[in-house]
Amino acid sequence: MSGSAPREGRTILYAGISWTGTGHRVEVVDADGGEARPPAEFDASRTTDLIACLSGLDALRFTVVESTNGILDGRLMAAGLEVYRADPGVLPARPAFGAVPAAALTRAARYDRGRLTRLERRRGTQTGREDELEAWIASSADADRDAAAAGRFLFHGPRDRPDVALTFDDGPLPPYTGQVLDVLDRYGVPATFFCVGMTALAHPEELVRMREGGHALGNHTWSHPFLPELSGQELREQFGRTGASVAEASGGPPPSLFRPPYGARTPEVVGRLQRLRATTVLWDVAPDDWTMPGSETIARTVLDGVQPGSVVLLHDGGGDRSETVAALPPIIEGLLERGYRFVTVDTLASTTARSASKEPAGAPS
Repeated sequence: MSGSAPREGRTILYAGISWTGTGHRVEVVDADGGEARPPAEFDASRTTDLIACLSGLDALRFTVVESTNGILDGRLMAAGLEVYRADPGVLPARPAFGAVPAAALTRAARYDRGRLTRLERRRGTQTGREDELEAWIASSADADRDAAAAGRFLFHGPRDRPDVALTFDDGPLPPYTGQVLDVLDRYGVPATFFCVGMTALAHPEELVRMREGGHALGNHTWSHPFLPELSGQELREQFGRTGASVAEASGGPPPSLFRPPYGARTPEVVGRLQRLRATTVLWDVAPDDWTMPGSETIARTVLDGVQPGSVVLLHDGGGDRSETVAALPPIIEGLLERGYRFVTVDTLASTTARSASKEPAGAPS
């Protein structure tokens, strides 16, 4: 951000960050709504510049993102910024694709501050919404089972085969995605990467490397939103544009594997995903590596939790993933010593479907 002279020495500043099909727009105002910095656009490859720009504003006290922008807050908080989430009830209606204007987020900070939620690094974007998230997921149990019976939903693979699938969310993000790929290549282990459309757009070379390395690619939405908040059209846009971005970046087809951010879903969301012919992939082992509990804790949690057929949720994007990178060798070596075989999620899903087709009628699932 450059241009007019800074005014942050005179007042508290408020920043609003919206997302678009190419990156982010940032607006910074003072307590009177006056422009403290000229609005700036940062394409998806310049997130580091965006964070540096805001980190340089000493008087900045409120950095506001909306609830459909779930990929940026961790990195902002790691830089020492106070980040607040504005939920739909505080904001005007969103377009079918994109966030509300950044100016609407600064207005929310100035006039509806009490209705914003300050995010915590160890709780992430879902800070304060954990109970709601749990209720959404619980409401979807019957829909999950129906989708699984149709071959469109997966928590884990068959428990009678020594297969395990390592999966990585929220990338690609240099340097961590490349470091994860280095470890996987060293051990000859395939994995599945659920990519965010915005980051795929920014770092296509990483997706090419994934594809060439024999890894599977999945769709993790464009901007990491809470899916139950989206309209049907918004979900279609998030899914379709991310699929197109991943396909263009990797040189392969649009992925049918899909992971909902936070695992958030309702029966309506599951139905919409089935109509999009997506295979929804959840997990049964999650060390919460994004909270950075330490590489030893990450490795131990995975090794203690894995069973035959497990899907392991890890992260290569969204923030500092150095602990995840450090945890990978002991995870891989520990599972190999136990006789596990690493497969991609699509392989696990096809094995699950074949096993289900051989079950006698009425057999328990």
